[in-house]
Amino acid sequence: MAESSVSMLANNDEIYETTGRKPNPVDVHVGSRVRYRRMIIGMSQEKLGEKMNLTFQQIQKYEKGTNRIGASRLFHLSRILEVPVGYFFEDAFANSAQAHPAHGLHEPEQENFLLDFLNSREGLDLNRAFAKIHDPKVRRRVIDLVRALSEEKPDVKEVQAGLENDLG
Repeated sequence: MAESSVSMLANNDEIYETTGRKPNPVDVHVGSRVRYRRMIIGMSQEKLGEKMNLTFQQIQKYEKGTNRIGASRLFHLSRILEVPVGYFFEDAFANSAQAHPAHGLHEPEQENFLLDFLNSREGLDLNRAFAKIHDPKVRRRVIDLVRALSEEKPDVKEVQAGLENDLG
């Protein structure tokens, strides 16, 4: 028989249920915040593991939410990553029914996809590089180019012509 667990908020509102070996959503969220912060400051899993006296595999398990991070370890992580402990819980309940009771057409799957991308190596690299572009026209053209490459409008020829005008 599968083990089932229901977690409650202080006011007894049910926020999620986990069954069997599926990671708890809060553990997954905290782990993703650890990963995001580690990547933002440019620290490898190996380096974080050294500072925590853990293997990089254990850091991976924490970041995926497979293993729960204890309170003392979370406190130690906050010191190493130079963030308050509360940082790891920011937006943890943003997708719960209690957080968005009136969002009728809210699309959490799309939101999760974007958050996953922004937390990825490519997402961080793309954001860092884009933030370094100061010319608004060039920024607009980069957006147009990415849309064209992803098979959205505008047309590739329009983007190329615009880039040629802006850059040269």
